[in-house]
Amino acid sequence: MQQHRRLREDLLDAAAGLIIERGFRRVRMQDVADAVGVSRQTVYNEFGDKWGLAQALNLRENERYLDGVDAALSDHADLYSAVAAAVSYTLRTAADDPLKKATLTGEGSEDLLPLMTTHAEPVLFAARERIISHAARQWPWLDATDLAEIVDAVIRLTISHVMLPTDPVDVVAERMARLVARYLRQPDAASGATGPSAASSS
Repeated sequence: MQQHRRLREDLLDAAAGLIIERGFRRVRMQDVADAVGVSRQTVYNEFGDKWGLAQALNLRENERYLDGVDAALSDHADLYSAVAAAVSYTLRTAADDPLKKATLTGEGSEDLLPLMTTHAEPVLFAARERIISHAARQWPWLDATDLAEIVDAVIRLTISHVMLPTDPVDVVAERMARLVARYLRQPDAASGATGPSAASSS
């Protein structure tokens, strides 16, 4: 089992390096096999086809991002600061990520864009489930339905900022934190205010 996991990681590492170097369209399954020293059939057996390899690589990279999001959330007790830190981490990491750059701007990698747009369901589902689970543990008093709704919205908004960055990272992070805090009726670190429902019930 451990050996198989190591082989899979090696294949994904090789695929990532080749995509960064050449662009997805110019990478062949044989190239990935040669980089690891296995047969082409081994790569097909592991991922099915080239698109399956791309999906597996995308999901693995997403899990690595989510590890960083988990750490950012855990480092802050208040929701506002935690969300700001998590969004900031995601946007800064994506901006410096050579594989993300290859996907978004690299010649020959246009075929990977659907993994972040029209075929992003696996990434969205994994991110939503993991972040909701983390937030429910860290802030158990939050309403579960409201939490699920705002997490889904912020994930989608964050992905849009990864794909088309316009404003400074800190501005976007604080904007997202404000959105979450007010939607969930938690203290807004910028003003100490809470959302309208909390204000009306006090």
